[in-house]
Amino acid sequence: MVSQLHEALLQLFRNRPTLAAELLRDALHVELPEYTAARIDSADLTDIQPAEYRADLVVLLLNDVPVLGIVVEVQLQPDDRKRFVWPVYVANLRARMECPVCLLVVTADESTARWATRSIDLGGANHFVPLVLGPSGVPEITDQAEALADPELAVLSAMAHGRDADIDKSTQIALAAQFASVGLDDDRSKLYFDLILISLSEAARKALRNMDPATYQYQSDFAKRYVAQGEMIGRAALVVKLLTLRFGPLPEPSLAEITGASLAELDTIGERLLTAQSLEEALGSR
Repeated sequence: MVSQLHEALLQLFRNRPTLAAELLRDALHVELPEYTAARIDSADLTDIQPAEYRADLVVLLLNDVPVLGIVVEVQLQPDDRKRFVWPVYVANLRARMECPVCLLVVTADESTARWATRSIDLGGANHFVPLVLGPSGVPEITDQAEALADPELAVLSAMAHGRDADIDKSTQIALAAQFASVGLDDDRSKLYFDLILISLSEAARKALRNMDPATYQYQSDFAKRYVAQGEMIGRAALVVKLLTLRFGPLPEPSLAEITGASLAELDTIGERLLTAQSLEEALGSR
């Protein structure tokens, strides 16, 4: 299970290369250079010596040329050997790409995060300090439009906060992540649903299965609108998926229009979708 969790977390970053930059900027408040694209690069950071150094993942931010290298390491438990090789990863990638490089360590628990944040003494009064993201640093995504715009962050949010003591909050986060996952390709959708469910506490899973508007008091607009009408979630997500397959990724105003539509309006969009020649026509905007 440990290796599966390790690979699952990495898959979120592979599926959305900009996720590493978003977390550095929004969760860890790191000032980033201007960039126009992000790509996954070779994680082989071996130097000219026989020893092999291979990081979990390397993301490059580009503005015609590389402007920042991000070494992403998923760390599920303390490993003192990593405190010797992490600086090597950064130095070798910096030499290869000739641009600034940082290390982003993603942990599954706060104790490992505290271990990873310790400064590494390089000798000669030089120190290396990793940038570390523990569960508490991951944004809490409960808004369905925000989740649809960034499904990987929504799933990461569910994984980080699925065992929160506040059951209502953790179920809201899980619902937003599930909603965002429905419209994805089958492989990503299945993987993300599994990750969401295994990350929830037993109490949160039970609440998710047994939600009843007559007995459960929902606090968020998302829960009131979509959980109280469970059919709405699947219907809206299906419409999003079909529109995306026909017309490509949907702009945020269109997503907001769909998630705010009634069942009757969603049915009408579904009917128009059969013959519509454009997204605007399918949504009834013209």
